[in-house]
Amino acid sequence: MSYELTGKLIAKYDTVQRTETFKTREFAIEKTDDIGGRTIVNYAKFQSVQDKTEIIDKVNIGDMVKVYFNIKGSKWEKDGKTNYITNLDAWRIEQILNPAQQSNNNTSSLEPLDNFTTNDATDDLPF
Repeated sequence: MSYELTGKLIAKYDTVQRTETFKTREFAIEKTDDIGGRTIVNYAKFQSVQDKTEIIDKVNIGDMVKVYFNIKGSKWEKDGKTNYITNLDAWRIEQILNPAQQSNNNTSSLEPLDNFTTNDATDDLPF
């Protein structure tokens, strides 16, 4: 099952080569919620593995992001004690633009139509 979380990217770490064929990379998100007039801040650390370690490259510290992830758990036994490990495995990340950034991005590639001219003699459109 897939989950998603929106928050602010507050940390990203280097890729760690765990074995010859396995690598991971971690990053942290700050999630702020207003609950009953109180601001509650939570932090979640995610990991990405293998070819997904590069998904965090396209965003910067301080950016608002939406992280898509799976919850993975494993059981670990050592010296007669059982431990459980839970990982939030991120597989996609999107930068969330604020309205000012969105309007700048939508209009920055548009060119003015001041010099737009038509030449009816060469217009071969049937309508």
